[in-house]
Order: sequence, then C-alpha cells, then structure tokens
Amino acid sequence: MANKQYGASMFYMLLLFFTWGFLTELDGALIPYLKGLFSLSNFQAALVQFAFFIAFFCVSLPSSWLLNKIGYHKGIIVGLVIMALGSWLFYPAAAIISYPLFLGAIFVLASGVTLLQVAANPYVARLGEPEKASNRLNLAQGFNSVAKMIAPLAGSYFILRGLAGLSPSEQAEAVQMPYLILGALLLLLAIIFRFLELPEVVEKEESNTSEESVWKKPHLVKGAAAIFLYVGAEVTIASFLVIYLSENIFPALPEFQGYIAGLTEEKDQLAKFREIGARYLPFYWGGLMVGRLAGSYILKFISSHKLLRVAAIACVILMLAFSVSSGYVAMWLLIGTGLFLSIMWSNIFTLAIADLGPLTSKGSGVLVAAIVGGALIPPLQGLMADSSIGLHNSFLITIVCFVYIAWYGWKGYKH
Repeated sequence: MANKQYGASMFYMLLLFFTWGFLTELDGALIPYLKGLFSLSNFQAALVQFAFFIAFFCVSLPSSWLLNKIGYHKGIIVGLVIMALGSWLFYPAAAIISYPLFLGAIFVLASGVTLLQVAANPYVARLGEPEKASNRLNLAQGFNSVAKMIAPLAGSYFILRGLAGLSPSEQAEAVQMPYLILGALLLLLAIIFRFLELPEVVEKEESNTSEESVWKKPHLVKGAAAIFLYVGAEVTIASFLVIYLSENIFPALPEFQGYIAGLTEEKDQLAKFREIGARYLPFYWGGLMVGRLAGSYILKFISSHKLLRVAAIACVILMLAFSVSSGYVAMWLLIGTGLFLSIMWSNIFTLAIADLGPLTSKGSGVLVAAIVGGALIPPLQGLMADSSIGLHNSFLITIVCFVYIAWYGWKGYKH
C-alpha cells in the first residue's frame, strides 16, 4: 500500500474511532440524567449500559457475516446510517418521556457502533505491518479516548446543565436537539465515506473452514473472556463515577456546598452535583488517552502481553487502595485506573486474533461480542450498590476482572 494511501486510510479510521468514542461516552452523562428524570435505582440506571452493550452481543456476529458479504468499506457506511437513526429516536423518546423508548434508541445507536467496531478494529490491524498492529490500535484507541474525554464535558453542558428546578417534560427536552444534530452529522459522515476511495479488505474463507473452528482457538476464546471483563470493568467505573461523586464525595466536602446554595430540594442538589461530577469524568478518559498514546511508544521496548500484565496488576493495587480510602483520595484512585486500563483493549485484541488467518473476521466478531461485559457487569454492580454493600464497596467487583486479565497477559494468550 502506498504511503499516501495508507496515511489517508488511517486518518479516516481515526475519525471513526473518535466518532463512536464520543457517542459511547455520552452515556456517562445520560445515566445520571435519566436517573434523575425517572428517579431510578442504581440497577435501573445501569440498564442504559445494558441496552448499549447488549447490542454488541446481538449484532457483532451478524456484522462479521455482513462484512464478509459487502466488505469493510460498505459496512462502515451502513453502521453510520444505523447510528444516525438511533440518534434521531431520542426525539420521540423524550417527547413521550418513556424510559423503555430511551433504551430502545440506545440499542439502535449501539448496533451501528457494533458494526463499526467489527469493521474498524481488524481493518486498522491489517493496514500495515502485522508486528505493529498493537501500535496502530493503541493510536486509534488514543483518538477514541480523546473523544471520550470531550463527551462528558459536552454532556455536562448540553444535557445536565440547568436541570435543577425544571419539570420532567422540560428536563426531557434537554436531549432532543443534541441528538438530532448528532444524527445529522452521522448521516453526513456516511455520505462522505460513500465517496472515499479506501483500500478494501475482504477475508477469503478456506473451503474447509467450519463455523465452529474459530472456537477451537484457545487464545481467542480466553481473549474473549478478557475482553468481556475488561470492558465490564472500564464501563462500570465510568458508569458510576459521576453518581459516586455526586452522592458519596461532593456532599461530604465543605468546598462543594457553595454550588447548591439556595437549592433546598435534595433532587435539585443531586442534579447540580451530577452536573459538576460530569466535569471530572474527562480525567478518567484522559488517563486512557495518555496511556494509549504512550502505549504505542512503550510497545517498542516491551512485548504486548507483558505490558498487559503490568497494567492489570497496577489496577488491582489501585482498587485495593480505593477500598480503604475516602474523599479526594478515593476519587483520584478511581479516576487513576483509566491510565492503566488504557492499553488493555488493543493488547488483548491483537493477542487474541494473532495467527487466525481466514478466521480473522470471525475472530473479530467473537471479540466484539464479548463487549457484552459492558452490559452485564454494570447492572451487577448496581445491584450490589443498592444492597447493604453500598456504592463504594461495589466497585471492588472490578478486582476480579483485573486479576483474570493479568493471568491472560501471563499465560492465557499462548496458542
């Protein structure tokens, strides 16, 4: 592939990673927004992530089949159109003020994201030299993290700002215009991709390759479990961080009392704290951005499985320290996990699809299906938070995830 063509292709792939990262992390603002609008429990609020990430389980394998039929380029266009439709569904959901309709709109949006994920990850991995696949995915995930760092600020300003004292119908209107605009931008991006000349990658299956043969690759299956737990841990921390700050940290700190001056209703005080809490979520995603960009450089000197193992062990240490901390210390320990979570996706993904050959697209579909961990682990934490365990201790569920990921980076990745 010519350098000019390679550079242009990478630019457009980075744009895609940025786009779905932004839309994915708007959930960081949607969860506290919908929790306030519908007076939800922690478990009910976590159903936002269930609706989003269950799409990866339902749609990823059909997506890999579709990509084999139409190719990655057309698959990307279809994914962007589906995302636009999902964004526009927020308008009727807000007009009716229906939580199930909100969840349905999120599912449709996530179905488009799933198709992009199945297409873009292996596409980026195959754009250059195989031994540098982790570097390229770390770079792409770095741009994904830039978007995730910006999204909570946008959500705080366009969705959570000024909700205190508003009626439910007025609060519901806060998401209508932002998602209408997002849908229009996604459709525009689909039109742009329609006219781009990208090198096509279509996997050719061998005639003796059966549907079940992909499951006979132990490093792929174990990698799928690692992806499941990694995404579950990353998403559950991001999902409950704003709620944790607004309910457990800010009310106990005197310096935050000035923000709620004149707000006598507890629900209005929480709404204000949620708006402020969303401003701290970018620090978490900023850690992922810095770690991923740094990871592309660090991988020149250390193998991907060793770096994965070190990062997972660091997360275990941070969460153990968090369990016995409070106040600002607990807040920054929780946010700090983002730095070490950063390189996990790209390293697990490239280790898991190594040497799959014609099964690469199916392997990618299996790994993207494993993103369903983001649908199941947050509601499980929500149940723990609603119980006598409490929200603070419910975060310890992530330690189980990190221990397994450390093991995968030690032995599980081997063929």
